[in-house]
Amino acid sequence: MDRLSPEARSRNMGRIRSRDTSPELAVRSYLHAKGLRFRLHRRDLPGKPDLVFAGRHAVLFVHGCFWHGCPRCVDGTRRVKSNVPYWSAKVEGNRARDKRNIAALRQMGWLVFTVWECEIKREPRLARLAERIIALHI
Repeated sequence: MDRLSPEARSRNMGRIRSRDTSPELAVRSYLHAKGLRFRLHRRDLPGKPDLVFAGRHAVLFVHGCFWHGCPRCVDGTRRVKSNVPYWSAKVEGNRARDKRNIAALRQMGWLVFTVWECEIKREPRLARLAERIIALHI
């Protein structure tokens, strides 16, 4: 049972952003400091990737653990407690859409990277990612 009224829940959900989130801003700042340049949210690519390294033909998605169903988080620390059927279907739908978008990008010849919200606090993960992107031929 949801503790909030439908109106309060709607207001709360309406304030959740899909771009320029804290995890995305942290990744952008880190990669920019490492000398990587990118475009944001290109609409002409499947899934509107968060960062696009056009010269390197690579894209990066910064996925929120809850919204995209992180395999390390959603089943454990971030399990839904209310309206389980709705949220389970919502997250599964997001996962399926992500798979379709990644497959379409790969079909177009793009290299696809994904960083999960829970990984952003681990700088070694971001450092390895930056190294892999930098190593791509321009």
